[in-house]
Amino acid sequence: MLAAIPFPDIDPVAVTIPFIDFPIHWYALAYIVGILIGWRIVVRAVNSPRLWPSDTAPMTPKQVEDLLTWIIIGVLLGGRLGFVLFYRPFYYLENPNEILAVWQGGMSFHGGFLGVLLVSFLFCRRHQIPVLSAGDAIAIAVPPALFLGRITNFINGELWGRPTDAPWGVIFPGEVAQFCPGVEDLCARHPSQLYEAELEGLILGIVVLYLVWRRGLFKRPGAAIGVFFAGYGIGRVIVEFFRQPDFQFVMPGNPMGFVLHVDGYGLTQGQLLSLPMIAIGLWLILRARPE
Repeated sequence: MLAAIPFPDIDPVAVTIPFIDFPIHWYALAYIVGILIGWRIVVRAVNSPRLWPSDTAPMTPKQVEDLLTWIIIGVLLGGRLGFVLFYRPFYYLENPNEILAVWQGGMSFHGGFLGVLLVSFLFCRRHQIPVLSAGDAIAIAVPPALFLGRITNFINGELWGRPTDAPWGVIFPGEVAQFCPGVEDLCARHPSQLYEAELEGLILGIVVLYLVWRRGLFKRPGAAIGVFFAGYGIGRVIVEFFRQPDFQFVMPGNPMGFVLHVDGYGLTQGQLLSLPMIAIGLWLILRARPE
Protein backbone atom coordinates (compact mmCIF):
# COMPACT_ATOMS: atom_id res chain seq x y z
CA MET A 1 0.00 0.00 0.00
CA LEU A 2 1.77 3.17 -1.19
CA ALA A 3 -0.50 5.80 0.34
CA ALA A 4 -3.85 6.01 2.03
CA ILE A 5 -6.04 8.34 4.05
CA PRO A 6 -7.22 7.03 7.43
CA PHE A 7 -10.98 7.06 7.81
CA PRO A 8 -12.06 10.14 9.80
CA ASP A 9 -13.42 9.29 13.21
CA ILE A 10 -16.97 10.64 12.78
CA ASP A 11 -19.72 9.42 15.06
CA PRO A 12 -22.66 8.18 12.94
CA VAL A 13 -24.93 9.72 15.60
CA ALA A 14 -25.19 13.44 14.93
CA VAL A 15 -26.88 14.35 18.20
CA THR A 16 -28.62 12.67 21.10
CA ILE A 17 -31.74 14.28 22.49
CA PRO A 18 -31.16 14.77 26.24
CA PHE A 19 -33.41 13.35 28.94
CA ILE A 20 -34.90 10.70 26.62
CA ASP A 21 -31.50 9.50 25.29
CA PHE A 22 -32.80 9.36 21.71
CA PRO A 23 -30.03 9.29 19.06
CA ILE A 24 -30.48 11.12 15.75
CA HIS A 25 -28.20 9.72 13.06
CA TRP A 26 -26.59 11.70 10.25
CA TYR A 27 -28.51 9.54 7.79
CA ALA A 28 -31.85 10.72 9.19
CA LEU A 29 -30.68 14.33 9.15
CA ALA A 30 -29.56 13.95 5.53
CA TYR A 31 -33.04 12.79 4.51
CA ILE A 32 -34.75 15.58 6.47
CA VAL A 33 -32.47 18.41 5.33
CA GLY A 34 -32.36 17.15 1.74
CA ILE A 35 -36.15 17.00 1.54
CA LEU A 36 -36.50 20.47 3.07
CA ILE A 37 -33.98 21.96 0.61
CA GLY A 38 -35.73 20.30 -2.31
CA TRP A 39 -39.11 21.56 -1.08
CA ARG A 40 -37.86 25.16 -0.86
CA ILE A 41 -36.33 24.98 -4.34
CA VAL A 42 -39.61 23.77 -5.85
CA VAL A 43 -41.65 26.37 -3.95
CA ARG A 44 -39.38 29.07 -5.33
CA ALA A 45 -39.82 27.62 -8.82
CA VAL A 46 -43.64 27.57 -8.66
CA ASN A 47 -43.50 31.15 -7.37
CA SER A 48 -41.67 32.07 -10.60
CA PRO A 49 -44.36 31.65 -13.30
CA ARG A 50 -41.99 32.86 -16.02
CA LEU A 51 -40.14 29.54 -15.82
CA TRP A 52 -43.15 27.46 -16.88
CA PRO A 53 -45.11 26.92 -20.10
CA SER A 54 -47.50 29.82 -20.79
CA ASP A 55 -45.94 31.55 -17.77
CA THR A 56 -48.17 29.48 -15.49
CA ALA A 57 -46.86 27.21 -12.72
CA PRO A 58 -48.43 23.72 -12.70
CA MET A 59 -48.83 23.67 -8.90
CA THR A 60 -49.44 26.00 -6.00
CA PRO A 61 -47.06 26.12 -3.02
CA LYS A 62 -49.74 24.33 -0.98
CA GLN A 63 -49.88 21.50 -3.52
CA VAL A 64 -46.08 21.24 -3.37
CA GLU A 65 -46.36 20.69 0.40
CA ASP A 66 -49.03 18.02 -0.09
CA LEU A 67 -46.95 16.30 -2.78
CA LEU A 68 -43.98 16.29 -0.39
CA THR A 69 -45.88 14.04 2.01
CA TRP A 70 -46.64 11.58 -0.78
CA ILE A 71 -43.01 11.65 -1.91
CA ILE A 72 -41.72 10.82 1.58
CA ILE A 73 -43.95 7.74 1.61
CA GLY A 74 -42.79 6.79 -1.89
CA VAL A 75 -39.11 7.14 -0.94
CA LEU A 76 -39.40 5.02 2.19
CA LEU A 77 -41.57 2.23 0.78
CA GLY A 78 -40.01 2.20 -2.69
CA GLY A 79 -36.46 2.42 -1.39
CA ARG A 80 -36.93 -0.45 1.03
CA LEU A 81 -38.89 -2.72 -1.32
CA GLY A 82 -36.41 -1.95 -4.09
CA PHE A 83 -33.54 -3.09 -1.88
CA VAL A 84 -35.45 -6.26 -0.96
CA LEU A 85 -36.34 -7.14 -4.57
CA PHE A 86 -33.21 -5.94 -6.41
CA TYR A 87 -30.45 -6.93 -4.00
CA ARG A 88 -31.49 -9.60 -1.46
CA PRO A 89 -34.74 -11.24 -2.61
CA PHE A 90 -33.86 -14.77 -1.44
CA TYR A 91 -32.81 -13.63 2.02
CA TYR A 92 -36.03 -11.73 2.61
CA LEU A 93 -38.07 -14.54 1.12
CA GLU A 94 -36.77 -16.65 3.99
CA ASN A 95 -37.06 -13.79 6.52
CA PRO A 96 -40.19 -11.84 5.54
CA ASN A 97 -40.51 -10.39 9.05
CA GLU A 98 -37.40 -8.27 8.33
CA ILE A 99 -38.69 -6.67 5.12
CA LEU A 100 -39.92 -3.53 6.89
CA ALA A 101 -37.01 -3.38 9.36
CA VAL A 102 -35.52 -0.25 7.78
CA TRP A 103 -33.58 0.50 10.98
CA GLN A 104 -31.31 -2.42 10.07
CA GLY A 105 -30.25 -0.59 6.89
CA GLY A 106 -30.83 -1.32 3.24
CA MET A 107 -32.36 1.21 0.84
CA SER A 108 -32.23 1.29 -2.96
CA PHE A 109 -32.14 4.57 -4.86
CA HIS A 110 -33.72 3.01 -7.93
CA GLY A 111 -36.52 1.53 -5.81
CA GLY A 112 -37.04 4.83 -4.01
CA PHE A 113 -37.21 6.72 -7.26
CA LEU A 114 -39.74 4.28 -8.69
CA GLY A 115 -41.77 4.82 -5.52
CA VAL A 116 -41.59 8.59 -6.03
CA LEU A 117 -42.69 8.26 -9.66
CA LEU A 118 -45.68 6.13 -8.72
CA VAL A 119 -46.99 8.31 -5.89
CA SER A 120 -46.33 11.48 -7.91
CA PHE A 121 -48.31 10.10 -10.86
CA LEU A 122 -51.22 9.23 -8.57
CA PHE A 123 -51.07 12.66 -6.92
CA CYS A 124 -51.06 14.43 -10.29
CA ARG A 125 -54.00 12.40 -11.56
CA ARG A 126 -55.95 13.17 -8.41
CA HIS A 127 -55.29 16.93 -8.56
CA GLN A 128 -55.23 17.29 -12.37
CA ILE A 129 -51.61 18.48 -12.45
CA PRO A 130 -49.55 18.03 -15.66
CA VAL A 131 -47.48 14.93 -15.00
CA LEU A 132 -44.39 15.97 -16.98
CA SER A 133 -44.19 19.41 -15.40
CA ALA A 134 -44.54 17.85 -11.94
CA GLY A 135 -41.72 15.48 -12.86
CA ASP A 136 -39.60 18.45 -13.92
CA ALA A 137 -40.20 20.03 -10.51
CA ILE A 138 -39.11 16.85 -8.76
CA ALA A 139 -35.94 16.78 -10.91
CA ILE A 140 -34.64 19.97 -9.30
CA ALA A 141 -35.55 18.78 -5.81
CA VAL A 142 -33.77 15.41 -5.72
CA PRO A 143 -30.03 16.28 -6.18
CA PRO A 144 -29.57 17.98 -2.77
CA ALA A 145 -30.92 14.89 -0.99
CA LEU A 146 -28.70 12.66 -3.11
CA PHE A 147 -25.64 14.76 -2.29
CA LEU A 148 -26.31 14.68 1.46
CA GLY A 149 -27.26 11.00 1.40
CA ARG A 150 -23.97 9.99 -0.24
CA ILE A 151 -21.98 12.12 2.20
CA THR A 152 -23.75 10.25 4.98
CA ASN A 153 -22.86 6.91 3.36
CA PHE A 154 -19.23 8.02 3.68
CA ILE A 155 -19.67 9.08 7.32
CA ASN A 156 -21.22 5.68 8.08
CA GLY A 157 -18.34 3.88 6.37
CA GLU A 158 -20.71 1.97 4.05
CA LEU A 159 -20.95 1.39 0.29
CA TRP A 160 -17.18 1.82 0.00
CA GLY A 161 -15.23 1.48 -3.22
CA ARG A 162 -12.96 -1.10 -4.77
CA PRO A 163 -9.32 -1.47 -3.66
CA THR A 164 -6.99 1.24 -4.98
CA ASP A 165 -3.43 2.48 -4.66
CA ALA A 166 -4.48 6.05 -5.49
CA PRO A 167 -3.18 8.61 -2.95
CA TRP A 168 -6.76 9.54 -2.03
CA GLY A 169 -7.71 5.96 -1.18
CA VAL A 170 -9.38 5.62 2.22
CA ILE A 171 -8.96 2.88 4.81
CA PHE A 172 -12.52 2.25 5.96
CA PRO A 173 -13.28 0.70 9.35
CA GLY A 174 -14.24 -2.95 9.63
CA GLU A 175 -12.29 -6.09 8.81
CA VAL A 176 -14.19 -6.74 5.58
CA ALA A 177 -13.49 -3.23 4.37
CA GLN A 178 -9.85 -3.13 5.40
CA PHE A 179 -8.41 -6.36 4.12
CA CYS A 180 -8.32 -7.43 0.51
CA PRO A 181 -8.00 -11.02 -0.70
CA GLY A 182 -4.33 -11.93 -1.10
CA VAL A 183 -3.10 -8.69 0.47
CA GLU A 184 -1.39 -8.94 3.87
CA ASP A 185 -2.02 -5.32 4.78
CA LEU A 186 -4.74 -2.77 5.33
CA CYS A 187 -6.60 -2.12 2.12
CA ALA A 188 -7.23 1.38 0.85
CA ARG A 189 -10.40 1.78 -1.18
CA HIS A 190 -11.95 4.36 -3.48
CA PRO A 191 -14.20 6.78 -1.54
CA SER A 192 -16.91 6.00 -4.08
CA GLN A 193 -19.58 7.58 -1.86
CA LEU A 194 -17.89 10.95 -2.43
CA TYR A 195 -17.67 10.28 -6.17
CA GLU A 196 -21.42 9.70 -6.18
CA ALA A 197 -22.08 12.79 -4.07
CA GLU A 198 -20.21 14.89 -6.61
CA LEU A 199 -21.61 13.35 -9.80
CA GLU A 200 -25.20 12.53 -8.80
CA GLY A 201 -25.75 15.39 -6.36
CA LEU A 202 -23.54 18.42 -6.82
CA ILE A 203 -22.77 18.42 -10.56
CA LEU A 204 -26.15 17.08 -11.68
CA GLY A 205 -27.96 19.53 -9.41
CA ILE A 206 -26.00 22.51 -10.74
CA VAL A 207 -26.61 21.44 -14.35
CA VAL A 208 -30.37 20.99 -13.91
CA LEU A 209 -30.79 24.27 -12.00
CA TYR A 210 -28.76 26.16 -14.60
CA LEU A 211 -30.80 24.75 -17.47
CA VAL A 212 -34.06 25.57 -15.68
CA TRP A 213 -33.29 29.13 -14.53
CA ARG A 214 -31.00 30.23 -17.35
CA ARG A 215 -32.10 28.17 -20.37
CA GLY A 216 -35.84 27.88 -19.79
CA LEU A 217 -35.87 24.09 -19.60
CA PHE A 218 -39.26 24.03 -17.84
CA LYS A 219 -40.77 25.50 -21.01
CA ARG A 220 -40.27 22.05 -22.54
CA PRO A 221 -42.25 19.71 -20.27
CA GLY A 222 -40.35 16.50 -19.59
CA ALA A 223 -36.92 17.87 -20.51
CA ALA A 224 -35.73 18.55 -16.95
CA ILE A 225 -36.74 15.13 -15.63
CA GLY A 226 -35.12 13.67 -18.75
CA VAL A 227 -31.84 15.43 -17.97
CA PHE A 228 -32.03 14.13 -14.41
CA PHE A 229 -32.76 10.56 -15.51
CA ALA A 230 -29.93 10.49 -18.05
CA GLY A 231 -27.50 12.39 -15.82
CA TYR A 232 -28.05 10.17 -12.81
CA GLY A 233 -27.85 7.01 -14.91
CA ILE A 234 -24.57 8.06 -16.54
CA GLY A 235 -23.07 9.09 -13.20
CA ARG A 236 -24.06 5.81 -11.56
CA VAL A 237 -22.69 3.73 -14.43
CA ILE A 238 -19.35 5.53 -14.09
CA VAL A 239 -19.17 5.20 -10.30
CA GLU A 240 -19.96 1.48 -10.42
CA PHE A 241 -16.49 0.91 -11.92
CA PHE A 242 -15.04 2.18 -8.63
CA ARG A 243 -17.67 0.95 -6.16
CA GLN A 244 -17.35 -2.35 -4.33
CA PRO A 245 -20.19 -4.62 -5.53
CA ASP A 246 -22.76 -5.90 -3.08
CA PHE A 247 -21.38 -9.00 -1.38
CA GLN A 248 -24.19 -11.26 -2.60
CA PHE A 249 -23.06 -10.74 -6.21
CA VAL A 250 -19.35 -11.49 -5.62
CA MET A 251 -18.59 -15.13 -6.33
CA PRO A 252 -15.59 -17.25 -7.35
CA GLY A 253 -14.83 -16.40 -10.96
CA ASN A 254 -16.84 -13.17 -10.70
CA PRO A 255 -14.87 -10.85 -8.37
CA MET A 256 -16.33 -7.75 -10.03
CA GLY A 257 -19.83 -8.67 -8.92
CA PHE A 258 -21.35 -8.64 -12.40
CA VAL A 259 -24.94 -9.79 -12.75
CA LEU A 260 -24.50 -10.12 -16.51
CA HIS A 261 -21.06 -11.00 -17.79
CA VAL A 262 -19.23 -12.62 -20.70
CA ASP A 263 -15.46 -13.28 -20.84
CA GLY A 264 -14.73 -11.06 -17.87
CA TYR A 265 -16.84 -8.12 -19.03
CA GLY A 266 -20.29 -7.30 -17.77
CA LEU A 267 -22.69 -5.10 -15.86
CA THR A 268 -23.17 -4.66 -12.15
CA GLN A 269 -26.65 -4.51 -10.65
CA GLY A 270 -26.36 -0.73 -10.32
CA GLN A 271 -25.37 -0.35 -13.97
CA LEU A 272 -28.12 -2.69 -15.13
CA LEU A 273 -30.75 -0.66 -13.26
CA SER A 274 -29.30 2.62 -14.55
CA LEU A 275 -29.35 1.82 -18.27
CA PRO A 276 -33.16 2.11 -18.54
CA MET A 277 -32.92 5.48 -16.77
CA ILE A 278 -30.47 6.72 -19.40
CA ALA A 279 -32.66 5.47 -22.25
CA ILE A 280 -35.86 6.97 -20.80
CA GLY A 281 -34.07 10.23 -20.02
CA LEU A 282 -32.76 10.62 -23.56
CA TRP A 283 -36.22 9.80 -24.94
CA LEU A 284 -37.84 12.45 -22.73
CA ILE A 285 -35.27 15.06 -23.80
CA LEU A 286 -35.73 14.30 -27.50
CA ARG A 287 -39.54 14.35 -27.36
CA ALA A 288 -39.81 17.51 -25.25
CA ARG A 289 -41.28 20.45 -27.14
CA PRO A 290 -41.90 24.06 -26.08
CA GLU A 291 -45.47 24.82 -25.03
